[in-house]
Amino acid sequence: MKQYNNIDEINHDLKRLSLERQIAWEEIKGLKEDFKESIQPYNWFGPILSSAKKYGILYFIRLLFKKKK
Repeated sequence: MKQYNNIDEINHDLKRLSLERQIAWEEIKGLKEDFKESIQPYNWFGPILSSAKKYGILYFIRLLFKKKK
């Protein structure tokens, strides 16, 4: 446990801890907003479309090779 010599040291640590708490709270709020944004449906369209294109092209190539045999 930290030993304090005067009230100024206590007040200084309380102020520092209060600021650290406020910073942590703001970081949590930011994470919450990032999470909300990441689960929005419009954010899913990009990865879904790129996967669909990738697998669509592969499927089309397979069809071309099957028809030639």
